[in-house]
Amino acid sequence: MTPPDRQPVLNGTLVQLRPTVAADFDALFAVAADPLIWAVHPAHDRWQEPVFRAFFDAGLASGGALTILDRATGAVIGSSRYDNWLPDADEIEIGWTFIARSHWGGTYNREIKRLMLDHIHRFVGTATFMVGADNIRSRRAMEKIGGILRDGTHQRLMAGEMKPHVVYEIARP
Repeated sequence: MTPPDRQPVLNGTLVQLRPTVAADFDALFAVAADPLIWAVHPAHDRWQEPVFRAFFDAGLASGGALTILDRATGAVIGSSRYDNWLPDADEIEIGWTFIARSHWGGTYNREIKRLMLDHIHRFVGTATFMVGADNIRSRRAMEKIGGILRDGTHQRLMAGEMKPHVVYEIARP
């Protein structure tokens, strides 16, 4: 099976997603340094530089991190990632997404996820999304874009602690 292209350039009306590079750290940290972005996230301290540095480095190491740009201004507004490809299950995870609060409200997130889904569904049948069990904002966003909740709660290691998550999936149309 051919591995999926996990670092494409994706262009939408509102955003462009492109491979994350080490030089993106400062611009991404400028967005991520807003504590309110992480307030309901299981990694609620990701706004702190050392915590964000570990998150950023893991994204680079994954080979699937994408930097999100506002097409109108060219400004960096966030990041997302493809990771945990399971060829035997015909699925890959989309996640680790954060967007500047100035771009909250659904329109940008919907376009980001639609671009990512349209791209990855050329390679795999199902995209999964692990969402913090108590992250109601992200859970509602997943439901708005058609995410189907899988049964059960899963534990994910985050900043040295196991945190409860739920899994949503979106199958290829």
